[in-house]
Amino acid sequence: MNVFDIVKDLSFEKKNIVRNNDAINLYEPYLINKAFSYFKDTIMYANEMNHYADLPSILQNDYYINNLRPAKRFSKWHKKIEDEDISAIQEYYKVGHTKAYEYKKILSKEQLAAIKERIIKGG
Repeated sequence: MNVFDIVKDLSFEKKNIVRNNDAINLYEPYLINKAFSYFKDTIMYANEMNHYADLPSILQNDYYINNLRPAKRFSKWHKKIEDEDISAIQEYYKVGHTKAYEYKKILSKEQLAAIKERIIKGG
């Protein structure tokens, strides 16, 4: 059993596996709230639990199990994509990710190659 099983239970199955199987040690409030923040119908519930982050995990579980309507919810987790070009631009120009992405749009391949060459640190 893992966090995703708990989210599935809170979302659809409603068997309350956290209370019934003593899986409270697997309950991660941050991950549960993040999972529910991806859906239009549960984002406000996740936001409410973020306001009360100091509540015990069992109470947060009870809040979700009693307030969410049963529905199958699935969403891929958003992951940050590491881009070598963006990292090089960030280091060379000392800018953030958003600015580096804008710079990448206007830089040519030759300019990117020159930037990568210039930031190489010798050992």
